[in-house]
Amino acid sequence: MEPRFLQARKRLLNKPLPRLPNRLTTSMTLKNGLSEELNRQGNEHFGRGHYTDAYTCYAKALECDRLTGDQRALAATLGNLGNICAVSGRRQAAQTYYQEVLELQKIFGDEKGIGTTLANLGNLRADAGEWDRAKAYYLEALDLMMKTHDEAAKAVLFSDLGLIAREQDQFHEAIAYYEKSMLLMRRLGNDGGVADAWRMMGRTFLLQKRFDDAVACGQTSQSIAERFRDELRTGGARYLLADCYEAMGRVEEAAQLLELVVAMDRKYQLPKLEENIRRLHTLRERLSNDASQEAARESHG
Repeated sequence: MEPRFLQARKRLLNKPLPRLPNRLTTSMTLKNGLSEELNRQGNEHFGRGHYTDAYTCYAKALECDRLTGDQRALAATLGNLGNICAVSGRRQAAQTYYQEVLELQKIFGDEKGIGTTLANLGNLRADAGEWDRAKAYYLEALDLMMKTHDEAAKAVLFSDLGLIAREQDQFHEAIAYYEKSMLLMRRLGNDGGVADAWRMMGRTFLLQKRFDDAVACGQTSQSIAERFRDELRTGGARYLLADCYEAMGRVEEAAQLLELVVAMDRKYQLPKLEENIRRLHTLRERLSNDASQEAARESHG
């Protein structure tokens, strides 16, 4: 399995539509401006993985939106609250927020926003391991993204569909989706997304025991991430490569890479730190035992 920070499906952010002219008082206008600032701050916290701080900002923005009655800003805030609940494991709360967003977007006729929300509802089902329901949401979202030419959202969605296919052992289909995601990411200049696509293809090849292909994908992902000094994506590629080398019996190389992963886990206090420390200890013990057995064989030779 990949580290949790790299397993999580990407949550697509809803953006408020341009506001219609209104007759808000100066006080309400100020409240509305505060909501935008709070959502901006919340998105920054979300991007850094500071979910409690993000939730606090979004909740305060929600209070402002309820006061102003600005339904378009409300839809954006509710979408962000759905995202933060989803990544925090509060799926039922996320479902409630997303459903309210969807109803508002249908009223506005916001097809692009509806596509985003359907994709996020699919993420909830995927998080629960309900692959068929997730795929249904994703395909409905894809239809709208094709219609609205939302290339950035499509690039993410193709990766999500790749994961669904992979989890259902449809490996050829999974690779095809990852390749589509990579093509769009390249076109959009999203180097992080390209690195992710290589890593996810590598994980798929590893499940098929196509070790050489898996290693090649992992090395490419690592190279791209290192070039742009993206430590987390570099760590994800190294984690994949460690899995590959261990499966191939190249334990020393696996341990060396896992040491780098553990160092990064410790630096950022990532949730897989303790698990990876234990795994590294097991690999080192295995190497020590192998060395002892080899020494014993030589002494008896």
